[in-house]
Amino acid sequence: MQLHFKNNRLERLLILVNLAAAGMVAASFVILFGFKSPLLLQQERILYAVQILLLGVFIGEKIVRFLNAVSKREFWGANWFEVPLLLALLVSLLGAGHWFATGHEEASAVRHLAVGIYLVIQVVTKLCRTCVNLAASGKNPTRTLIASFLFLIISGAGFLMLPRAAGKDKENLSFIDALFTSTSATCVTGLIVKNTGEDFSLMGQVVILALIQLGGLGIVVFGAVFALLLGQALSLRESVAMQDLLSARTLSRLGNMIAFIFVGTVAIEAIGAVSMFGMWDDVPGRVSTIHEQWFCSIFHSISSFCNAGFSLFSDSFVSYSSSWGVFLVVCPLIILGGLGFSVLYDLANILADRVKRFFMKSFNKQYRFSMEAPKRMRLQTKIVLCVSASLIVLGAGAMLLFERYAGGSGAAQDTDVLGALFQSITARTAGFNTVDISSMSASSRFVLILLMFIGGSPGSTAGGIKTVTLAVVIMTAVTALRKRGEVEMFRRSIRIAIVGRAITITLLFATVLFVATLALSITENSNADANMSDIMFEAGSALGTVGLTTGLTPDLTDAGKLIIIIVMLVGRLGPLTLLAALTFNIKPVQYNYPDEAIIVG
Repeated sequence: MQLHFKNNRLERLLILVNLAAAGMVAASFVILFGFKSPLLLQQERILYAVQILLLGVFIGEKIVRFLNAVSKREFWGANWFEVPLLLALLVSLLGAGHWFATGHEEASAVRHLAVGIYLVIQVVTKLCRTCVNLAASGKNPTRTLIASFLFLIISGAGFLMLPRAAGKDKENLSFIDALFTSTSATCVTGLIVKNTGEDFSLMGQVVILALIQLGGLGIVVFGAVFALLLGQALSLRESVAMQDLLSARTLSRLGNMIAFIFVGTVAIEAIGAVSMFGMWDDVPGRVSTIHEQWFCSIFHSISSFCNAGFSLFSDSFVSYSSSWGVFLVVCPLIILGGLGFSVLYDLANILADRVKRFFMKSFNKQYRFSMEAPKRMRLQTKIVLCVSASLIVLGAGAMLLFERYAGGSGAAQDTDVLGALFQSITARTAGFNTVDISSMSASSRFVLILLMFIGGSPGSTAGGIKTVTLAVVIMTAVTALRKRGEVEMFRRSIRIAIVGRAITITLLFATVLFVATLALSITENSNADANMSDIMFEAGSALGTVGLTTGLTPDLTDAGKLIIIIVMLVGRLGPLTLLAALTFNIKPVQYNYPDEAIIVG
C-alpha cells in the first residue's frame, strides 16, 4: 500500500533515522552476542540502555509518521500490527517480575529479551518492506534480487566471522572461508570448506540455517510475505514486480501464490522436522540430548526442503544409508522443494477441487446437474512431473548399472537400488549423499554431472537449467526431425520466444560450466589430487547449486574458492537473470534484415 504524507522532506528524514537505528540495533546485538569473552556488567547495561533508546526511536518514528500521514485510516490499516506488538511488549515489561520470572535477574533478562525481539521484528519488517519497494521502483527488479542476495551473503559472512560463531576450541573463520560458507548457504548449494557440525557453534549453525531459508525462498519473496501477513496490500507496481520475480501468470493469483509459499513452506518443513525426530536413534551416540535431536531435525528438514545439502554430520547421510527416514522423509522433502511452488500450487488447487466435488456430489444431489468442469492440470505441471519422474528413474538405473558393471572401488560398488535412487534424487537439487562420491565410478560421476546440470524445476529452490528447459530443448530437436512447424508438448504449442529462452539458458549454463572448469584447472594445478574429472564435478556441483563433492572443496586455493563463489551465485540467480539485469535498458530494434539460407549440420 502506497502511503502519502503531508511533509515529504520529514518522511525522507525519518527513513534516514530508521536506517541509522537499524544499523545500531545490529551493532548492539553483535557486541552482546558475537564475542566469546563476556562483557563487563557496566558495558552490558550501556548496550541495553542503547537498545531502550532505539526502542523509543522506533515508537517515536511511528507517532511522527502517523501525525504526518494524509490519511490516518490508511496508515493504521498498513500498520495495524504495531498495536498488538506494543501491547505484547508492554505486558512483558510490566509483568516480567510477576508472571514470567521470580528473581530480579530473571525479570531483567525477560525484559531485555522482550525489547530485543521487538527490535528484531522492527528491523526485519523494515528491511523486507524496503526490498519490495526497491523491486517496485520502476527499475529492473532483477537488479534488486541480485542486490538482496549480495547483501545477504556479505551480512552472513560478517556474522560467521564473529568469535562466538566458531565451534568450541576452533579458530575464527577467515574472510574467504566465511564468504564461501555464506554464499553456499544463501545460494542453497551445500559445498563446505569447514565442517558444519564441528567447526561452528550453535550460533553459527543458526546463522547458516537462516541464510538457507532466506536464500532458498528469496529475500524479496519474504518481503512480500511480511507485507501481506501484516495487512499491507501490494500496489499495482509492486504486484507487477513480484509477478515478474515469482513467474506468476496473473496479478489476481499473486497474493494467493505468496501466501501459499509461506504457509506451504512452514507446514512442509514442520512435518519434515517432526517425522525426522526419531530417525537419529538409528546411529547411537550421534545426537545425545532431546534438544540436539530437535535442532538436528529442524536443521535437516529446512536444508532438505530448500535443497541446500548442508548437514550437521561430516559424512552427510552415509551413516544413515539404511535408515528409513532418509528415504521416507528426506527424499520427499527434496522432491517437493525441487518441483517448484507454481507446480505445488497447481496440484493443491486440483486436489482441493477434487475433494470439493466429491463432497458436493455426496451431500448435494442437485449439484450433479450443475457441475462445472474439473480443474485441469497446467502444461507446466505436466512437463515438470513427467521430466522429474523420468530423470529420477533413468538416473537411478544408470548409476545402478555403472556401479555394478563399469568398475569403481570401495563402498560405492555395493550401491543398492535405494542408494542409487537417493543419489539420483539428491544429485539434481539437494547435495546429500549416502555413499562416498569419490569412490564411485567415473561413469556414475558423469551421470551425476548431467543431473546437476539439469537441476530442479522453475520457481523452486533448486538450480540448474531446469526440467522444463530440458524438455523444450529436446522437443525442439524432435520437432526438427519430424519437420513440424511448431514445438509441441501434450497437444499444446510452445511459443518461439520460450524456445529461444530455453536454448539461451542451456548455452549460457554450458559456457559457464566450461569456463569455470578451465579456470579451476589453472588455479588448482598445484594440487596433485585434483584431476580434470574432480574439477569438472566441483564446477558442475557449484553451478547446479547441488553441493556434492569428490573431496576437493576443503583443499581449494583462495583463488579457486573465489571462482566457486562466483559460480554458485551465477547458478542460484541464473545466467539469464544476470544477462537480463545487464541488458534491461536495451531497446529492441524495429527492423529486420533479409533472410538467406545457410547449411548447418
